[in-house]
Amino acid sequence: MTLRPFLMFTGQAEEAMNFYVEAFPDAEILTMDRYGAEEPDREGTVKTASFRIADQTLLCIDSPDVHAFGFTPSVSFFFDCPDEASLDALFDLLSNQGQVMMPPGEYPFAKKYAWLSDRFGVSWQLSVSAR
Repeated sequence: MTLRPFLMFTGQAEEAMNFYVEAFPDAEILTMDRYGAEEPDREGTVKTASFRIADQTLLCIDSPDVHAFGFTPSVSFFFDCPDEASLDALFDLLSNQGQVMMPPGEYPFAKKYAWLSDRFGVSWQLSVSAR
């Protein structure tokens, strides 16, 4: 049995995957299947795809329909950064055109921590372990 996060975009799946693969060390796109010419209103968008960040495989699609809902910060990806410089670099990339919920800083539960939603609306918690 496998449990994998599933992200539903509306036309930005490939852009988001490329962004995450560039932002996170050792990340990669694993598979990508696109809608073909038989679906002209969807042609070229992501039918199904998978990518990996650290040891986590994620799935994503471009939904053919626009929904009245999107991502919410109540579900987020928690990334353990190896050091403060890594957290700062990830924060700078991910927060650009996004929304900061908790700015980088020292908190009782972490040496350094930040919480944000990126420009795609996906929520990230970045942390350097507590002392």
